[in-house]
Amino acid sequence: MQQYKYSFLTLEIVEPNSLVHESSPYLLQHAYNPVKWYTWCDEALKKAKDENKPIFLSVGYSACHWCHVMAHESFENEEIAQIMNENFVNIKVDREERPDIDDIYQKVCQLNTGSGGWPLSVFLTPDQRPFYVGTYFPPLDSYGRPGFGSVVRQLAQAWKEKPHDVESAAENFVNALQKTESISVPSKLDKSVLDEAAMNLLSLGDPTNGGFGHAPKFPNAANLSFMLRYSRLSKISKFQEFVLRTLTKMANGGMYDQVGGGFHRYSTDSRWLVPHFEKMLYDNALLPVAYAEAYQITKDARYLEVVKNTLGYVLKEMTSPEGGFYSAQDADSEGEEGKYYVWKKNEIQKILGSDSDVFCLYYDVTDGGNFEGHTILYNGINISSVAFHFGKTESEVKEIIERSKVKLLEERNKRVKPGRDEKILVSWNSLMITGFLKGYRVTRDDDFLRAAENCIRFIEQKMTKDGELLHTYKDGHAKLKAYLDDYAYFVNALVDYFEVKPTRKYLDLATHYATYLLDHFWDDTEKSFFFTADNHEKLIVRTKNIYDLSMPSGNSVAAGVMLRLYHITQDRKYLDASLKVMESLSTMAAENPFGFGQLLNVIYMYLKKPTEITMINYSNKDLYSWLEKSFLPESILVGIENQAILKELQQLPFFSGKEFDETKTKVYVCKDFACSLPLEKIEDIEKLV
Repeated sequence: MQQYKYSFLTLEIVEPNSLVHESSPYLLQHAYNPVKWYTWCDEALKKAKDENKPIFLSVGYSACHWCHVMAHESFENEEIAQIMNENFVNIKVDREERPDIDDIYQKVCQLNTGSGGWPLSVFLTPDQRPFYVGTYFPPLDSYGRPGFGSVVRQLAQAWKEKPHDVESAAENFVNALQKTESISVPSKLDKSVLDEAAMNLLSLGDPTNGGFGHAPKFPNAANLSFMLRYSRLSKISKFQEFVLRTLTKMANGGMYDQVGGGFHRYSTDSRWLVPHFEKMLYDNALLPVAYAEAYQITKDARYLEVVKNTLGYVLKEMTSPEGGFYSAQDADSEGEEGKYYVWKKNEIQKILGSDSDVFCLYYDVTDGGNFEGHTILYNGINISSVAFHFGKTESEVKEIIERSKVKLLEERNKRVKPGRDEKILVSWNSLMITGFLKGYRVTRDDDFLRAAENCIRFIEQKMTKDGELLHTYKDGHAKLKAYLDDYAYFVNALVDYFEVKPTRKYLDLATHYATYLLDHFWDDTEKSFFFTADNHEKLIVRTKNIYDLSMPSGNSVAAGVMLRLYHITQDRKYLDASLKVMESLSTMAAENPFGFGQLLNVIYMYLKKPTEITMINYSNKDLYSWLEKSFLPESILVGIENQAILKELQQLPFFSGKEFDETKTKVYVCKDFACSLPLEKIEDIEKLV
């Protein structure tokens, strides 16, 4: 394959580098750089050893704005590329395909600089040990940052002339890295862990705009879910009030796509106005769960609307014809960040006509705009105030707003769309399955259930081999051994699906992969899970991922789903593993709750003791709807539709002794190994749950 560059007088043929054979959109973006890129492979690693050349490792992802900037400034620069090619073996990695590599060298970057991020730029010895690390470098020295051209020249010279300095730096990095993989001393689980964590977490909160810290602000869905649980446990309302304020502010701001639905990655300011415009699948999987829980608590239709619109966005924009979900949409279109999403007032007036005055007041659309001369739609005023201002009813204003959004979306769809990363990851897809199932429970929208079912089927058929999961899929091809997150998230999604559609097949699949986790990922020394399996490629360290940040850690999710599996199957090995993870991390979670929101949710469930709820026969729709729309975060709620399903499951302890009644709906509530009589009235069930 060749690429052609045209000028007025000449036609230049550009030969691709080896990335042209990859499927990752991020790697393909660099296939025609003058840099002789390799992917992380045996050939590249052998070349570095054979030629005694250092490795330059560049890690990023397709929706990363500053990755694009550095590529344009430095990797497309012929002079810089020549220095790189002569002195280094240059390796480009998609962090979403190889999170194990990214995890190792991000930790190195954080140890050295105090922060991390992408693009990640690491210089390694031929045996993969880091000796210099950073993130984005401008092409020339500026703003206190060394230019990338200067960096590669100086490091190439140091490799040749100061090998002892390089060796010393590499040794120091590896020693520091190995220390980060140790886990704190186990401690006992009691309510004080949750008390300390909740107070510490609330102290980080912004009482005015919600969220944690100042700017930038990330969604942190797991932390919000924990605070809802702690409010339920403690009966202290300020925790719930903080979460609802946060969710409302996010949904009103530019973080949320007011026209098309779905959430952008994070807010660059403290009030959720200006987002970083990329959209990641995992945010749009995790946030609907938090909003669904807020709806279960408040019955506020606004939260339900966010759930529907976010999942609707994923169905329209992020779902492959085969049933899997794509990874991301770029922040940029036509070379500008956010161009696809922002508006000019005169443009809105032309599209909406007489409705524009109401719409512009509601969404703060002004002549000057709020973002580089344009407007990011931002709702800072309530419906009643707009209605009063224009002498209209609230329902009339709502109708104007809704039809205006439809018109603007139609017009926006004519613009050049941001690029889309169409690789499919088991981990992120599993989070999305859980998101759709939560959405189905509160909406009963069959489209959401079908989306979850189709994705499970897709993973079963396209992303497994010899009883193991494969991490990534694109263009008809799945590859790479799956990681802890893939297995833990998928087992969790299967158990979520089993609760909604309880068939033995999916429970057996969940226990198969849960057992695989215990057999191949478990560290019996420190009582937690490694990020890679024991049959995975060996890197310089075998890392652990314990922090719940933009996504929950595989350790936290595994602990949670194994606790649930224990209550369904009574297989003690699941409880033992869950307890050991919780105990090994509980002290850290109490002291640093910001990084352990999902684990705290698991500890909450364990301390509250899971409530096992089985509904037999769906004939009482009001009863089933009440159960599904109630906030019961410590429950395992399974509905049995017919006699055949119950018969298939009765050998499991969870369903033992329960009988199907063709004439009426009955609910069994079990807790701490004691079950109620079959109940038929909401008020009787409510007393127990």
